[in-house]
Amino acid sequence: MKEPLTKPFISIVIPCYNEEAILAINLNCIIDYMNMLSSQYDWEIVVINDGSKDKTGEIADDFSKKNSHIKVIHHPTNLNLGNALKTGFKNSNGNIIVVLDVDLSYGVEYIEQMVAKLIEDSADIVIASPYMKGGKVTAVPFSRKIMSKWVNKFMRIAAQDKYYTYTSMVRAYRGSFIRNLNLKTKDYEISPEILYKGMILRARIIEIPAHLDWTEQNKYKNQRTSSIKILRSFFSGIMSSFIFRPYIFFLAIGTFLMLLSMYELIWLLFDTLKDLSNSAGVNISFSSSLALQFRKYPQSFIIGGITFIAAIQFLSLGFLSLQSKRYFEELFHLGTSIKKQKEN
Repeated sequence: MKEPLTKPFISIVIPCYNEEAILAINLNCIIDYMNMLSSQYDWEIVVINDGSKDKTGEIADDFSKKNSHIKVIHHPTNLNLGNALKTGFKNSNGNIIVVLDVDLSYGVEYIEQMVAKLIEDSADIVIASPYMKGGKVTAVPFSRKIMSKWVNKFMRIAAQDKYYTYTSMVRAYRGSFIRNLNLKTKDYEISPEILYKGMILRARIIEIPAHLDWTEQNKYKNQRTSSIKILRSFFSGIMSSFIFRPYIFFLAIGTFLMLLSMYELIWLLFDTLKDLSNSAGVNISFSSSLALQFRKYPQSFIIGGITFIAAIQFLSLGFLSLQSKRYFEELFHLGTSIKKQKEN
């Protein structure tokens, strides 16, 4: 059952770790923007201080004392992005939740754009996507930009429902949906996990084109220690792709190996039959001809045999992972339904 959307209540969740250089400036920017929308929305800002070692927590607390719209929750130690978001979801009151990056690499205007789209299309999730048509990326370091694009393309291949951006955390959620979603990931993988579990539950997921702009963020790159490590996030994204359809990777590798083995084995069979046909009038058996081929090309028999066995193994793993995925999705769907019934 969807919440009434007459003057919606928006919770803006902002996870922070060592952001003293930009927190005050960007919080003021968000507050000013939301004040302009106060006739349309009730709102709050939920700042999650994820165990920062600088003055992030103090700055956030000062804001909360001066502004009743701001709530601050402190993690005693750094629990990583996934846990910070789960804390934000749990402690927010809005019937719509918007997650923003504190660096505002996606401008504040996307708050209203995502919320409007969520309401207009009765969606469960709206994603700000720089990689879809109409989206744009500015001033992002080349290596990070390339890795991010390819991780998202890889996920698009792996996922059953095709979107352009899986890794961005800048999204709007229907509050009742995201709070009832059982999430396990502790770190960056939470964004694709939410989409994957949303797909299982047949959630309505929509993308809107967005501008990812690091122009302002680059001015503070020497003053911030919260930047995501590029290689860590890249490999994290690649591994996250396996949650969507793990079986296609096993089946693809198994099929490729099977074709290689078939090439070797068929070639050996062709040579064996060719020798038999050339030995007309000579009493030679198929097994003798095959043994001759083995003496001539032992490496082909070994490579072909090993490749064939490996292909069977990968294909078997593919079918087993397909079955396991189906069981998991059924159990997850059932568990979510039971959880909703208990809460109701």
